[in-house]
Amino acid sequence: MKAIYFLVGLLALASSFASAYDPSPLQDFCVALNDTQNAVFVNGNICRDPKVVVAEDFFKHVDPGNVDNKLGSNVTPVSVNELPGLNTLGISLARLDFAPKGLIPPHTHPRATEILTVLEGTLFVGFVTSNQNNTNRLFTKVLNKGDVFVFPIGLIHFQFNVGYGNAVAISGLSSQNPGVITIANAVFGSTPPISPEVLTKAFQVDKKVINYLEKQF
Repeated sequence: MKAIYFLVGLLALASSFASAYDPSPLQDFCVALNDTQNAVFVNGNICRDPKVVVAEDFFKHVDPGNVDNKLGSNVTPVSVNELPGLNTLGISLARLDFAPKGLIPPHTHPRATEILTVLEGTLFVGFVTSNQNNTNRLFTKVLNKGDVFVFPIGLIHFQFNVGYGNAVAISGLSSQNPGVITIANAVFGSTPPISPEVLTKAFQVDKKVINYLEKQF
């Protein structure tokens, strides 16, 4: 009987630790304040005094992005950094613009699931799973205007314009600050750079190939 009471008590204690925080906002809003003089960051931004918050804190206009670049694409984020009213609300979005054959290269969002809606054009999209059963599965789909696709949190994914004209999409993300890691930039363009010895071993290629790739980033 004592063992049962001990087990029940242990489970109750574990439950109290598990529910010791509230993942939902505890107020109507918490507009981010870019002032670190007398404050610290605790999983987000400090809040502006609600008495001085205005409608503009919750508003942002987003123009089409400039796609005149090597990738033929542009991502315009609307996270807490661009829209302070998103602070503590757990969401953000991005406008994705593509020239014909434009690409948003393989990348991940470490803190967010992404749900994409195509507004114009045709996109070839996909994501790769973690190596469950020693296999990284690839899921792909061709999307047209009005189609929706989900990229699970943390998984490598991409978007490629396979149409003959420009394409536009909107992505919703399940974090006020989802973060982004572009795989090629992170591996071949980090500061300081990853050791060529590590990269040649990892990719099983000659050092000249690694040197060439690093020069691209």
